[in-house]
Amino acid sequence: MTARAFDVVVIGAGPGGYVAAIRASQLGLKVAIVERENLGGICLNWGCIPTKALLRSAEVFHLMHRAKDFGLSADKIGFDLAAVVKRSRGVAGQLSGGIGHLMKKNKITVVMGEATLPAKGKVSVKTDKGTEELTAKNIVLATGARARQLPGLEADGELVWAYRDAMVAKRMPKKLLVIGSGAIGIEFASFFNTLGADTTVVEVMERILPVEDEEISKFAQKQFEKQGMKIKAKAMVKQLDRKPDGKGGGTVTAHIEVNGKVEKEEFDTVISAVGIVANTEGLGLEALGVKIDRSFVVTDEYCRSGVEGLFVIGDATNGPWLAHKASHEGVMVAELIAGGHPHAVDPDAIAGCTYCHPQIASVGLTEAQAKAAGHEIKVGRFPFIGNGKAIALGEPEGLVKTIFDAKTGALLGAHMVGAEVTELIQGYVIGRTLETTEEDLMNTVFPHPTLSEMMHESVLDAYGRALHF
Repeated sequence: MTARAFDVVVIGAGPGGYVAAIRASQLGLKVAIVERENLGGICLNWGCIPTKALLRSAEVFHLMHRAKDFGLSADKIGFDLAAVVKRSRGVAGQLSGGIGHLMKKNKITVVMGEATLPAKGKVSVKTDKGTEELTAKNIVLATGARARQLPGLEADGELVWAYRDAMVAKRMPKKLLVIGSGAIGIEFASFFNTLGADTTVVEVMERILPVEDEEISKFAQKQFEKQGMKIKAKAMVKQLDRKPDGKGGGTVTAHIEVNGKVEKEEFDTVISAVGIVANTEGLGLEALGVKIDRSFVVTDEYCRSGVEGLFVIGDATNGPWLAHKASHEGVMVAELIAGGHPHAVDPDAIAGCTYCHPQIASVGLTEAQAKAAGHEIKVGRFPFIGNGKAIALGEPEGLVKTIFDAKTGALLGAHMVGAEVTELIQGYVIGRTLETTEEDLMNTVFPHPTLSEMMHESVLDAYGRALHF
């Protein structure tokens, strides 16, 4: 069989891979993309997008219960979990189909199947019709990651769920245990708690949302607890005793270690959200001389693997493991391959967003990280209760926090919790990219009435100039 030759072969059609393929094609390169499951990858099909559809349903459900607060009335409020899941899958399906259209539009050859790298510059794809051989001077690995499974706590799809099981839940949990309070864990905890599940979150670290600024995660925890969620930090699930009922349900007794003592508690559902493992095994990477650290490929700031012509982007390499970082890396690598001189992706300039209720968003250094890095800092804060738009929305619980270098005025970090902060954070992201100072932000006119005014006030507060609080 004659191998088909390309300038670039991309392995994995998630938000890193398909964007890399599109940009490479725009730059005049002949491109193929290999995908073993769904165009759009985990993000579009089983991650970012469908979870936001689920959370939107929960948000509307929450607002329906608050109708009276807005002078409205709503009777017989309820939900149909199957219909909620069906809407979410429909949103994912629509977008996945859109990726197929983009591949055709950009004249990218799509090969559906499982890829391996038998030698440098060669890709072997096992398809449903046999094996297809591809060659390319440049290969972009964008194989993503999957849920990490801890021994004894593995998902079984019935009593213990991974994120995929939770996304297509066939039943509504009555008493739910969520193991892990990162973005995935806390989003599912928020979703099911809002729909009425008695929800407990266990986090092994000292506090929930451990990558966030401590002040923000503590504020979020208070809000979750107000909503009835139970939080156990500095705790570990040691064992799960499963008793299935043969009908897709049953009970799970969790052995939870808190302060050195093991407590037993019974749940009907457990969601395991304890991190990710990169999809890097079985590809032949080790034989090529690729260095792998705890499943993730070690790369330089330009996503070069150390093997000539092999680039690794997205969740298969260094964090933060976020779709928008993967996409940006895809563009950077495509431009590098085409002979350009792109800027390296700065991990500190990548915003993180968590779509629980209330939402959480951040960029740059936390207060603790800024101090540890030796910065003398100025910190500003502004609460949602001081903002007219937040009060009008009926969302007065929240906080915007900004951190500046006291000597230079550089914006080191920004951290938010509250309504729509995942949309607001981009203002600070742009500010950091443009190397803005406190003076630039103070002199920017923010429209009124908007939630964004709190961003301005937080900056002013860092310098003792807040006007509305």
